[in-house]
Amino acid sequence: MLEIYFNSPILVVNPTDKALQSKIAMLPLYIFLFVCAGLIVWIATSNYRKRKKRQLISSEPFPKEWRQILRKNLSFFYKIPSDLQLQLKDKMKIFLSEKEFIGHQGQEITEEVRVTIAAQACLLLLNRPTDFYPFLKTISVYPAAFITNRATQDSSGVHQRDSRVLLGESWNRGKVILSWQDSAQGAADFEDGHNLVIHEFAHQLDGESGVTNGAPPLTQEQDYDTWSQVLSSEFEDLRQQAQKGERTLIDHYGATNPAEFFAVASEVFFEKPAELKKRHSKLYAQLQKYYSVDPSAWV
Repeated sequence: MLEIYFNSPILVVNPTDKALQSKIAMLPLYIFLFVCAGLIVWIATSNYRKRKKRQLISSEPFPKEWRQILRKNLSFFYKIPSDLQLQLKDKMKIFLSEKEFIGHQGQEITEEVRVTIAAQACLLLLNRPTDFYPFLKTISVYPAAFITNRATQDSSGVHQRDSRVLLGESWNRGKVILSWQDSAQGAADFEDGHNLVIHEFAHQLDGESGVTNGAPPLTQEQDYDTWSQVLSSEFEDLRQQAQKGERTLIDHYGATNPAEFFAVASEVFFEKPAELKKRHSKLYAQLQKYYSVDPSAWV
């Protein structure tokens, strides 16, 4: 028997009604299961919701101000085929809607800063399925080169502070750091083989495999053997040439480790494609297959 006193907020249950008592006792479990089911549905449909949101953003018109910035700052934009120009603009819209830009040391985050960086970053995403740098959340922008101070430990266990002047950094923990001066310079001069934004965002692609080691996720499992053979051989050649002080097409910084080699080679692939194709044909072929574009054909 259930007795309810309407002049009181207290629900009184007849202690002899064991079935009802059992149901009430199970109520927290039912609520927990309901919440879990809701979370499962939310997670299961997250990709669908993200895809629909991106489709909506992609359908929006490309802002006139952004077109003016592309014309002013991005020397490469009108060299790429018209279909890739359209792709790039669509990807930029999505990229800019999902990534947060943060200015440091007085650097103002203007539309010029955002669009100039986004155009170069999205160049690496053309002609292939992409999740738009899924681990990247924020892009920190400094006016120029910046100094980092980190605690380090040498082989003997001695702790010390390490100060370095950097133009940019790519972190696995959701952040890219860029010098605006060098990002703008890279966009303006797209033929010198050096591009800070391409370099740091190549690291982001590399890290999508779970570790930044010069082997980004490839389309097919069997592709890794050829990738490893070609890039390892090219890396070793560059390392030996750097030790001898020889002049090379690929900057000696690429001889630091395989991850840096991939990032530096990506800069040359987009900025000096004809030379890379002529002098390092196997490397060019691997990068062309990975990036799904052929910059050597762009006029």
